[in-house]
Amino acid sequence: MKKVLIITYYWPPAGGPGVQRWLKFVKYLRHFGVEPVVYAPENPSYPIIDKSFESEIPDGVKVIKKKIFEPYSIAGLFSKKETETISSGIISKEENQSAMQKAMLYIRGNFFIPDARNFWVKPSVSFLREELKNGDYDAIITTGPPHSLHLIGLKLKEELGINWVADFRDPWTRIGYHEKLKLTDSSRKKHEELEKSVLNTADHIITTSFTTRDEFNSKTSKPVTVITNGFDAEISREEPENDKFELAHIGSLLSERNPAQLWKAIGELIQENKEFANNFRLRLAGKISEAVLDIISENAIQPYLENEGYVSHAKALELQRSASVLLLIEIDSEETKGIIPGKLFEYLAAKRPILAIGPENWDVERIITRTGAGEMYNYGDINGIKSYILRQFQKYQQKDLLSNSHNIADYHRKTLTEKLANLIKNL
Repeated sequence: MKKVLIITYYWPPAGGPGVQRWLKFVKYLRHFGVEPVVYAPENPSYPIIDKSFESEIPDGVKVIKKKIFEPYSIAGLFSKKETETISSGIISKEENQSAMQKAMLYIRGNFFIPDARNFWVKPSVSFLREELKNGDYDAIITTGPPHSLHLIGLKLKEELGINWVADFRDPWTRIGYHEKLKLTDSSRKKHEELEKSVLNTADHIITTSFTTRDEFNSKTSKPVTVITNGFDAEISREEPENDKFELAHIGSLLSERNPAQLWKAIGELIQENKEFANNFRLRLAGKISEAVLDIISENAIQPYLENEGYVSHAKALELQRSASVLLLIEIDSEETKGIIPGKLFEYLAAKRPILAIGPENWDVERIITRTGAGEMYNYGDINGIKSYILRQFQKYQQKDLLSNSHNIADYHRKTLTEKLANLIKNL
């Protein structure tokens, strides 16, 4: 059996999508002849906690932990709200940023390269050097963000020559928030140099999207493989039971993940169609920015809103399956067309129609088209968005909302883990 060391920042009790990818890989790797060992921080600063994930760690899996110096814990002494906001990725537009947030973004971008977990690199390399020498490992895997973890892999590769796989859940220099970090020219160059070193030193690179794969293929000759995120639940076979026609978004809505035409379309349908208004509900679950809530109010949707706040993963799955239509929204920019939200795959398993709104040539459209799970629109297409919602409302009235999607099983976590295990065995 192959043995791998997985170096990750996010591990239970962390909540959110960042923890799920490698928790689920660890869950299934033994099925395919790979023994996982996990290395994670002992004292992390997680923006979201979900203790329900702890029960999913397989029995007997070795988890090594080491303390980390967390700048966010110190920053929180000065402004806890700003610290939590930045660490969770909710960054206001330039004109709406407070002086404190502007200062913290500048410090984060230029003094902590590639990110605020860079203080973990040197002590981790020293600590893991001995673990790897004595533990008979076949490979190491680093997963980012935070991309500083790839620097741990880089140093260990250079020192020990061990097989190394670098997993990118998000891009590095082209990640959506990178331009908001107020980078100086020298800081930007440093990010690019570090990214280049990682891409050209790792034995194999994994991405979660096709766009990031293509980007990395233009930067390195090393093999790059797409292994998307997935779902780990039974595929729903039942019509949703709900007293309302419910549009639901499960997950964070950032300030810029906020399609004005969607909210306008809903507001118009409420005003124009009395039957729709009497049966409609909008449900949001997750961290929601004030900018999103403001525009919902401006379009007179507030009376129809159920704002759940953050919910456990188990509750999130429940809400997905009780919805009539599931909303999938991404920031409308060139940098985000390669982001495939993890919730997409759970949406697929829920078998509810998906209304996706995002940038042109978004990778999500490729998956939705392949599975027939819904439709994708650009931000400005109010007529298309409005027409789709109305068609689904008519299906709701006919009790015909179970999606006729196909090829869903390809995105089960176990199927994806088999692909990962074969990659490891072929290093």
